Amino acid sequence: MTDLATIPITAPTIVAPVVIGLDTSLTATGIASSLGWCDTVGYKPLNKNDKITTQPHDRRLRSLLGLLGDVILAVGKPNLVVLESPSLRSLGGGGHERAWLWWEVYRGLAARDVPVALMSPSQRMMYATGKGSATKSAVVDAVARRWPAWTTGGDDNRADAVVLMAAGLDYLGHPITPMPAAHRASLVKAIWPEEVRGD
Repeated sequence: MTDLATIPITAPTIVAPVVIGLDTSLTATGIASSLGWCDTVGYKPLNKNDKITTQPHDRRLRSLLGLLGDVILAVGKPNLVVLESPSLRSLGGGGHERAWLWWEVYRGLAARDVPVALMSPSQRMMYATGKGSATKSAVVDAVARRWPAWTTGGDDNRADAVVLMAAGLDYLGHPITPMPAAHRASLVKAIWPEEVRGD
């Protein structure tokens, strides 16, 4: 019979949830995983003049559906996705298509029962830099300093996704690194789902 006193007592291992940060874009959707990677997914043009926003509508829809599938596949089925809210002040072409992609990504995640949190661009910038307005390079620099394990290569789309992912982990009680109170104030303003998947 085993003497229970001789069995070492170990603390239970706390497994952090898998969180994905997601910043949708037609050409370079930024995706970052708490498992240690980040990447971009976007429409791959056939030539330099091939833009998804100028294609005939039937082809444009096929291109958008292909892009949607690539994004959903890359995201997988994590415990939480932190999705950047649409920037309603963004200028330039493709607003119609960007809005379609954002809503279809949201719908696709909901259909797979993936909880989705929403952070605005200013909340993302605040979490990264402590300020609600920051340059792209300031966010890239902040990511390189605070979360160097995620190699962005200076890509602001990847950096944005890393910030969203890190904010999600922090909200769930698993911060990658301690963050100042001014940065964490952005977590209060973000929209969080009532439940997060536990498997």
